[in-house]
Amino acid sequence: MSAAVPALFKRLSIVMPMWNEEDYIHRSVEICTRAGERLRAAGLIEDHEIVLVDDASTDATPELADALAAQDNHVLVVHHPVNRKLGGSIKTGLGAATGDLVLYTDADMPFDMVELDRAVRIMRDYDADLVSAFRHDRTSEGPRRAVYSWVYNWLITVMFGTRMRDINFAFKLMRRTVLTAVELRSEGSFVDAELIVRAQRQGFAVLQIGVDYFPRARGQSTLSSPEVIIGILREMRRLRSELRSLTPLQP
Repeated sequence: MSAAVPALFKRLSIVMPMWNEEDYIHRSVEICTRAGERLRAAGLIEDHEIVLVDDASTDATPELADALAAQDNHVLVVHHPVNRKLGGSIKTGLGAATGDLVLYTDADMPFDMVELDRAVRIMRDYDADLVSAFRHDRTSEGPRRAVYSWVYNWLITVMFGTRMRDINFAFKLMRRTVLTAVELRSEGSFVDAELIVRAQRQGFAVLQIGVDYFPRARGQSTLSSPEVIIGILREMRRLRSELRSLTPLQP
């Protein structure tokens, strides 16, 4: 009788930054729990954890997160005493994650979590280090957001030579080796692009997959506010300067 085939990864960490997400937190944790159980049943992972980063929320998110962690030892909560925005929250979440496979996504679940199964299989079959998703269609957000996205992706290509269809989309699945090698510095919304650019410059294999997109139905996104855009441009300029001294990893 042949021995059982070991799981591809020991632990999957799902990292979700949260700021005032009381309307989404229960649904998000439930969806992520089902995803972890499904991947375990498929033999792709041995275990999973859900890392919730409360970014100094002013609603019931902190209390709800703590209650979920008390009920389920797969849930880990980290609280920020002050609001650190998206980049700071992602860095905290990635730093707290213990898995050898890590997914970062948004609390409003902008894609069907079944796509994670496909992403893990693609990572395995194509020996990728990082899988980043792009939205098939984002016209439901309106023409202004679509134009912002196109301009932003074009600007990233021009400044860094990184060709991605939707670099800021909150679906980044990566191996632990990427997190060990890449040091993120962005405190704002540029963190998605910084992760991809630094990973590619370090020599990691990055693949893209397309997913259906489900826009936020509750709450408010601030990613296209003037303050956020100015912060992105500032961090973009800093990264371009830092990359001049970045040395790729040896194979």
